[in-house]
Amino acid sequence: MDIRVQDAPFDYGQECAGFGADRSDIGAIVTFCGIVRDEHSTLQAMQIEHYPGMTERALHKIASEAQARWSLSDCLIIHRFGRLKPGEKIMMVATAARHRADAFAAADFLMDYLKSRAPFWKKEFSGEGAEWVAAKDADEDALKRW
Repeated sequence: MDIRVQDAPFDYGQECAGFGADRSDIGAIVTFCGIVRDEHSTLQAMQIEHYPGMTERALHKIASEAQARWSLSDCLIIHRFGRLKPGEKIMMVATAARHRADAFAAADFLMDYLKSRAPFWKKEFSGEGAEWVAAKDADEDALKRW
C-alpha cells in the first residue's frame, strides 16, 4: 500500500507503469486519475488544503478497509494539495487484485471516499472571487452503495 499526499505534480503514466510491476500474483489493475475541471470556463485555480498527519492516517484507514473488503494485492493513492490550475492532475487511485471485479470495486469505493469523506478542503478561485467547494448530494449518495 502506497499513500502519498503531496504538493508536487505526479506523472500518471510513470505511476501506472510502475504499479504492479514484477508481480505475477495479480490478474487485474484498475487506475483512475482525477483532473481539475473548469466546468464554466471561469475557474482560475483551486486551492486544496489538508491537515498533515490526519489526512494520511485517514487515507491509510480507508485503503486498509478496501484491501480487506476486496482482497487487494496492492493499492496506491496519490492526492495533491496546494494551488492547482484547470487541467492539472489532482489525484490518482490504483488497485491490484487477482480478479478484475475486486480491483474495479475497490477503486470505485476509494474514489467515492476521496470525493466525499477524505479530509481535504477545496476553494475555487475565479474572476468573481473565491468560494469553498460544498459537498454535493450526488457524491454523498454514491457513498450509500458501500
